[in-house]
Amino acid sequence: MIAQSLQALKNLEREFMQLHRNLRKKIETLEKEKAGLLAEIEGLKEKGEAKARELENEVTTLKKEVEALETLFNTRRKHETMKPKNEDFHQT
Repeated sequence: MIAQSLQALKNLEREFMQLHRNLRKKIETLEKEKAGLLAEIEGLKEKGEAKARELENEVTTLKKEVEALETLFNTRRKHETMKPKNEDFHQT
């Protein structure tokens, strides 16, 4: 009976050690995958921030163009209203 109990304990110990090794491997695999995903997320954040900066620059440029065109048109309108009306008829 003691021999059977010892054998059962040894079998249980082997199963426990195998379970322990499997869990350790699984944890290592998951930690590597986590590190890879974190690196990928960081890369995507950097790409997103770069794209946002690029778009901000484009928007700023477009705003400046709008302001320049508004200034140009306001200036032209002022000059057009200052022209004598008979000048419009003499143009060919």
